[in-house]
Amino acid sequence: MTRARLFLFDTTLRDGQQTQGVQFSTAEKLQIAAALDALGVDYIEGGWPGANPTDSDFFAAPPATKATLTAFGMTRRVGRSAENDDVLAAVLNANTPAVCLVGKTHDFHVTTALGVTLDENREAIAASIRHLVARGREALFDAEHFFDGYRANPGYALSCLHAALAAGARWIVLCDTNGGTLPSDVSRITAEVIASGIPGDRLGIHCHDDTGNAVANSLAAVEAGARQIQGTLNGLGERCGNANLTTLIPTLLLKEPYASRLQTGVTHQALAGLLKTSRMLDDILNRVPLRSAPYVGASAFAHKSGLHASAILKNPTTYEHIDPALVGNERVIPMSNQAGQSNLRARLAAAGIAIDPKDPRLGRIIEVVKDREDQGYAYDGAQASFELVARRELGLCPEFFEVKRYRVTVERRKNKYDRMISLSEAVVVVKIGDQKMMSVSDSMDEAGSDRGPVNALAKALGKDLGPYQACIDDMKLVDFKVRITNGGTEAVTRVIIDSEDGQGRRWSTVGVSANIVDASFEALLDAIQWKLIRDFGVPPKSPK
Repeated sequence: MTRARLFLFDTTLRDGQQTQGVQFSTAEKLQIAAALDALGVDYIEGGWPGANPTDSDFFAAPPATKATLTAFGMTRRVGRSAENDDVLAAVLNANTPAVCLVGKTHDFHVTTALGVTLDENREAIAASIRHLVARGREALFDAEHFFDGYRANPGYALSCLHAALAAGARWIVLCDTNGGTLPSDVSRITAEVIASGIPGDRLGIHCHDDTGNAVANSLAAVEAGARQIQGTLNGLGERCGNANLTTLIPTLLLKEPYASRLQTGVTHQALAGLLKTSRMLDDILNRVPLRSAPYVGASAFAHKSGLHASAILKNPTTYEHIDPALVGNERVIPMSNQAGQSNLRARLAAAGIAIDPKDPRLGRIIEVVKDREDQGYAYDGAQASFELVARRELGLCPEFFEVKRYRVTVERRKNKYDRMISLSEAVVVVKIGDQKMMSVSDSMDEAGSDRGPVNALAKALGKDLGPYQACIDDMKLVDFKVRITNGGTEAVTRVIIDSEDGQGRRWSTVGVSANIVDASFEALLDAIQWKLIRDFGVPPKSPK
């Protein structure tokens, strides 16, 4: 059976940039565009030329992409011709092969927000699209507030779509702009639009996630006959976000009826890099990846229950809807005080540790985990620290170095501008083999800002580790979480550190102490130890 072509339109660089707290630099937009192109989307909407300096700079030196680079703008203003509208001219001057124009299709917005007549608005849509087509551009029309407009005045909303189509628009995109439409309505209305004479292979869908239904709404439109989906990486977008392409793409490629009926530009090879692409965007935004994200989240294939882990060992399909490797993810068998030996054996196997199922040390490891979690440790979110606990009990944890002592001081003083500042200094003494080394560092970053005592410790510890220095230089701390497990004056602090290296590996470690600096240092040491085991296995020479 011939599969119908479904086109993917990414608007991360435009609609995604409307997310609160998000502002891409031009270099970041170029990096994201390259990743999107490698993924295989069909259209990359780069932004709105002339709306801000970043978008203008992006289009001034646009990237070379296989995907169709698209500029965004709005239909001409009533009272001006398309040829004399300076805003429309700026969009055309970006010289992209495709242009997407947004226009009103809800009568309430036309008369209230624009303050023009319904006929004037409809003619503005048609004239703008004709202007694009006359200049050889592929024209897309984003029908803003379409679903609300259709419910209020279906005749007028449809007349706007047909005006754009008759003027030469390649795509008519139905926009659920306020995100309030539910899947059943999206399906019904999309089918009625097609029945009115808008061909499905020229119809797109653009959904927002204000009811948590953007993905479901997009799929509903496709099932009704639409053949373009607009969305963003990781669901970025204004308010609650846009339809999440990071969820939609694997669903379309791996789930029926879509996989056998539809074809996209994304290959299965590219799909295997989806997690890496998702994490790249989070890194650019300096955000912690959402652990519960479908397909690409760190917990998407995590099996904490002993019953689940036991079944997973026998057949992964018992509790996994896809092979996690298909999207670049991996299975996680967390350890916690709820875990049994099935979890433990699975977790050890994942770490490359083979052990007899009848080995009595397995029971000892579980007891140690439960005892330490009573003290405040949490290993279900710190798998690297759990692995080190198990290795120590099994005698498989080499000592690459020994910390003999450390000291941290925090000083509050005035700087040369007579402003009060804080500065932390750390001294760490380590022993590698027969040699002791002392490193000193402070908490000041390159911009002259104080980064705190933990930063000073991390810099001091990573300053001189002899034969392991190159390995340590390759890792970075990407997240730092603190929780007080007991209140009052006897509070116990739990610190979880997420680390990442140049190979894209990401791991979590935990430390617990009444002293937040000590807890942080414990987690930091575990992070370095885990990295050294992965890179070196056994050290050249164990310390005495």
